[in-house]
Amino acid sequence: MRTIIATLLATFLAFFVSTTYGTPIVIKFAHLGYDDSPKGKMAHRFEELVERKFPDKVKIEVYPDSQLAYGNQIVDKIITGEIEMGAPPLSKFKKYSAKYGIFDMPFLFDGIGAVDKFKKTKEGKSLLKAMEHRGIIGLGYMHYGMKQFSANRPLFSPSDAKGLKFRIMDSAILVAQFKALNAIPVKKSLKYVHDALERGEIDGQESTWSNMYSRKIHEVQKYITESNHGYVGYMIITNMKFWNSIDPTIRKELRKALNKAIAFGNQEAVMNEVLDRNKIVKAHRAKIMTLEASDKEEWIKYMEPVWHEFDDLIGKDLIDAAHKSN
Repeated sequence: MRTIIATLLATFLAFFVSTTYGTPIVIKFAHLGYDDSPKGKMAHRFEELVERKFPDKVKIEVYPDSQLAYGNQIVDKIITGEIEMGAPPLSKFKKYSAKYGIFDMPFLFDGIGAVDKFKKTKEGKSLLKAMEHRGIIGLGYMHYGMKQFSANRPLFSPSDAKGLKFRIMDSAILVAQFKALNAIPVKKSLKYVHDALERGEIDGQESTWSNMYSRKIHEVQKYITESNHGYVGYMIITNMKFWNSIDPTIRKELRKALNKAIAFGNQEAVMNEVLDRNKIVKAHRAKIMTLEASDKEEWIKYMEPVWHEFDDLIGKDLIDAAHKSN
């Protein structure tokens, strides 16, 4: 009798284990970068850490370079559950919550350190939950870098930008930024910027060191102003229903692994920016100019009205918290 009971118990336990753990949790992780980009390295580090911790329970499948979706499609497919996790640019989230416009604000953050400090504040953390009404949870942030101005004339003071045509991303805040400088904002995809500059269709642009180097913008611009006036980054997001369906113990370990991967990816991003800046210096094509503290104060005075213009849309509490993070 004991043998029969023991056999039945063993069979039940085997069935329980196989149904609970037999089929691994599959997480499709989609992003727009290349495998060897900081974001790509972050995703693969996450994959490695999870594989080490849960070899038979959780499988991370990384899909780089827009293999599963482009831009806003990643967010939409996470909402529908077609993709479990992704790392879209912060600029893509304004469609779902105007609060993410905080990262477009000109001269609001002094640099990456201020951005990191803001993200740890109550207000910064609240942005991870700003899309819960759409079924999305933010799990963490990742850097790309700070934006610099470039043009074919030196840009030391705001008045130097007057009358110039600058390429921008599609953003009402960036339109207001350049209008405050009495410049002309031109919406254009980044991939067309080099040729547009070369043909004289636009006079200048703003982007990170890595973007400028990879797109060879320094070869068609005479001057780069090291302004660090805006932030470009990403948010790692997941489908809320999917995430909450994961066993709490496993979910806790996934968060730990992701936090480690993000820290690694952010180090890579900061290092990439330094390396690409140095490559631009060594190319001797564009002259790099650094703003003095007094110069930067003048730029900030020009930009403060832009902050106030979007107080109601973004939230004064967010703008104040960002400013205090400097």
